[in-house]
Amino acid sequence: MIIVAGTQRLHAADLERLRGKANATIAATRAEPGCLVYSFAEDLTEPGLVRIYEEWESRDDLVRHGKSDHIAAWRAALSEVEVLGRDLKIIEVAKSEPLA
Repeated sequence: MIIVAGTQRLHAADLERLRGKANATIAATRAEPGCLVYSFAEDLTEPGLVRIYEEWESRDDLVRHGKSDHIAAWRAALSEVEVLGRDLKIIEVAKSEPLA
């Protein structure tokens, strides 16, 4: 399993402007083969901070996702605003189990 986790920081007004495009990106991504979880969450205490969390069955699925039309559209939308910061990491998981 591949996890992508981290943050992206925008001006709060820009985040509001992108909300519809973000929702469309999330919906399209969740329908992709290999996508287990795809989530953007606005931090409640820091306006404009988005916490990103993704789970993919494989790195190939993640690579295919990065080449998708909806991600190209999302990147185009992001290019229209000022991205103040981005900190995402790819984590390869060998094993996972439920927390008891």
